[in-house]
Amino acid sequence: MPPAESRVLRSDARRNRELLLRAAREMFAEHGVDVAMADIARHAGVSNGTLYNRFPTRQNLIDAVFLDRLETLATLAEAAAAEPDPWQGVVAYVTGMCALQAQDRGFNEVAARGLRSGAAQALQLRGATALEDLFARAKSAGELRPDLTLGDLAFVVWGISRTVEMTRETAPHAWRRHLALYLDGMRAAGARPLPDRAPGAHDS
Repeated sequence: MPPAESRVLRSDARRNRELLLRAAREMFAEHGVDVAMADIARHAGVSNGTLYNRFPTRQNLIDAVFLDRLETLATLAEAAAAEPDPWQGVVAYVTGMCALQAQDRGFNEVAARGLRSGAAQALQLRGATALEDLFARAKSAGELRPDLTLGDLAFVVWGISRTVEMTRETAPHAWRRHLALYLDGMRAAGARPLPDRAPGAHDS
């Protein structure tokens, strides 16, 4: 059995990590992800040294704070892929994704920038796998335009991110109107060929 002192140190480390994650989540949600690291440490009630010992870089902290949001998105994608009506699955996923952006200023910024950790990439792959199946079914059903790719979702994320940022105080639900325009553009009916390629697309 580890010495009592060692167990206490590990307990303190876990407590400090939880305090920092809670403080960062609150500060990011209110002020965005560029808030001063010293302010996060102060809000958590720990020293700057403790903060940097647990999270050496801002990106390390951002990844840790928002992994649960990526878990939510992956689960949302899997639930959407299980919808009997694939178009309703597409609508449910995209609406849920944008709602997460609207609810949390920090996540709204992170959604536009992306997360880089291995755990984040694994969750993104899990969600993408479900969405590939959903998009294929929606195209086969004639509901989703045939030239739409998962990469095109980046336009939704970026566009809604800016709309949320610009209307947060004056019209906090305006993003839903913006999203409705996007969804109409994703439908197969009346679609005309898209110019250029989606972000991340490669020639085959």
